[in-house]
This record gives sequence, structure tokens and C-alpha cells, in this order.
Amino acid sequence: MSEKRIGVIGIVIENREAVPRVNQILSEHAEMIIGRMGLPYREKDIAVISLIVDGSTDELGALTGKLGNLPQVTVKSALTKSS
Repeated sequence: MSEKRIGVIGIVIENREAVPRVNQILSEHAEMIIGRMGLPYREKDIAVISLIVDGSTDELGALTGKLGNLPQVTVKSALTKSS
């Protein structure tokens, strides 16, 4: 198993119909999520979610990969170099 990392993941959802699927994916990976803040930006009709995470690079890659494959969902992450 790869070394654990702590980091932040930013998610921008440009299609509100994707929100239930995003939430489902986040629930599937809930053990890695330390904190979560979600804000609807109604004026722009988007949603922004920020996550604080702790997991292996493989686990975090699986999470960001699933989210990034959703249409009109953008994901960026920044991780520590080591635990």
C-alpha cells in the first residue's frame, strides 16, 4: 500500500444534475474525508466543494479520477509530499 498523504481537493460542478452522483462518490470514499465544505454559487449556477483528505495516493487517485470523469465536473488536488 502506498504512503498516506494529507491534502485538499477542490471540486467545481457546472451542471447541478451531477450533484447526486458527486455526493454518491464522496460517500463511497467517506473514510478519507476529514472535512468538507460545499457552497452553491446560485448567481453562476454552479456548486463548489472543498475537501480535506487523508489517504494513500492510490485511494486519492481513485476518488479524483471518478469525480473527474463526470461531465462538467472539474477536480484539482494538492497533496503533501509525505505523511
